[in-house]
Amino acid sequence: MAVRVKICGITRLQDLRAACDAGADALGFVFYEKSPRHVTIEAAAALVRALPPFVQSVGLFVDAEPAFVDAVLDAVPLDLLQFHGDETPADCARFSRPFIKAVRVNRGTDLLKYAADFDAARGLLLDAFVAGVPGGTGERFDWGLIPVNLPKPVILSGGLTPDNVAEAVQRVRPWAVDVSSGVEAAKGIKDAHKVAQFIAKAKAS
Repeated sequence: MAVRVKICGITRLQDLRAACDAGADALGFVFYEKSPRHVTIEAAAALVRALPPFVQSVGLFVDAEPAFVDAVLDAVPLDLLQFHGDETPADCARFSRPFIKAVRVNRGTDLLKYAADFDAARGLLLDAFVAGVPGGTGERFDWGLIPVNLPKPVILSGGLTPDNVAEAVQRVRPWAVDVSSGVEAAKGIKDAHKVAQFIAKAKAS
């Protein structure tokens, strides 16, 4: 099975094009103002319009007001929603769009319960737990905490780089990998060479 690759935190057209040219399966757009990778609704709409066919657009939200999510969806034709806060299953399902739920993993995290609670999710995005930060920290977590019988597709995130993504894919066998800071030149600015390396190494594994 070929692993899928999502490049998250896209803020610039040249980064979008570089990721698509390198073979990205999905691009993530962050609708969370506290993130250095935040994009406005207007900017995201223009970026998503530039996507070629068969590359998914993913909108990332953190405990957003439903009215705000609705406003984004009215302007930006997102393929998939990604919820990265303390949203309930009902919060995630209310928009009648496919979604994935992010889980910040540490010892004691019951991923089987998450999978049962968020049974409507298309998958679980597993990220590192860092107190007070909803994600995008660039920290890696212990992959051994992932149950082998997790009944949802796993999107592996957290501390992935071109240097360790092959090991991650070989050890975890996730459905997809997700990267943001690990392929950046600066916060919100992607490094096209790192993006291409990351995708090539992930898919070769």
